[in-house]
Amino acid sequence: MKEIVVISGKGGTGKTTFVLGLAQLMSHTVLADCDVDAADMHLVLQPDIRLETPFSGGKVAEIDKQRCTACGICRDVCVYDAITPTFFVDPLGCEGCGACHVFCPEDAIRFEPDFSGTVFHSESRFGPFYHARLQPGGENSGKLVTRVRNDARDRAVKDNAAFILVDGSPGVGCPVVASITGSDYVVVVTEPTVSGVHDLERVLSLMGHFQLAGGVVVNKFDLHPEMGHNIADLARRRGVDFLGNMPYDVDAVIGSMNAASTVLEHSPDAPFSQALREIHGRTMQALKSNSTTRRT
Repeated sequence: MKEIVVISGKGGTGKTTFVLGLAQLMSHTVLADCDVDAADMHLVLQPDIRLETPFSGGKVAEIDKQRCTACGICRDVCVYDAITPTFFVDPLGCEGCGACHVFCPEDAIRFEPDFSGTVFHSESRFGPFYHARLQPGGENSGKLVTRVRNDARDRAVKDNAAFILVDGSPGVGCPVVASITGSDYVVVVTEPTVSGVHDLERVLSLMGHFQLAGGVVVNKFDLHPEMGHNIADLARRRGVDFLGNMPYDVDAVIGSMNAASTVLEHSPDAPFSQALREIHGRTMQALKSNSTTRRT
């Protein structure tokens, strides 16, 4: 079983469009959308949700006014200043450390799970699909990413699936680290722009830190071919595969979005679809060359 994670150094590179195309081309695959802060694979997959589970990434304090004697100890020990002079816990200021709960002499502070999202187990036309929704302003998205990945792995082991295909988070923060850690192969989708190259370099440094194998795809290549060639050279210098270029195929991509379908479904003969097939083939070949196989 191989786990492929697709990420991007920045948003808007076409990562999810690429993942959805791969999902259609791959067989015996478990899918996971780990871009939990802005999950959108479900808009195209239209999955049949089989199970919804509340997610708690931490705990939040709440003061019981009936038991509180206003002694002020909780305010003294709260380094986040989350407790007001009227002894109300600001849920946006509370970091869930639990100090007030531990030191309250009247046992007047409840320390309960803070439910900040929902995890979904679904079935889609391309296979089992695991995804989540983080509530607006919800925190601990890294933990939620880990939960989605673990659930997808459990299903893959149960089904003896050949692949786990993950739509990871953009950027280089905690959700990205949670998306790629322990994966078998990381595909980075970038674009030939100054910001695209800058963020690609940061992502490649992150992959190098975790010693992860992977490859680079340049989307919208024809916007700046020279920079696209420079990205290919950068990938090779950094020791990762260059998997290929995809064109700025506006009609095919926008048309597929409007139809809530993959580009391959909507425009199978479009240049974007042809490039995607070629990159899929190179990715599969790269996986064969990579000797790391996940133990089940």
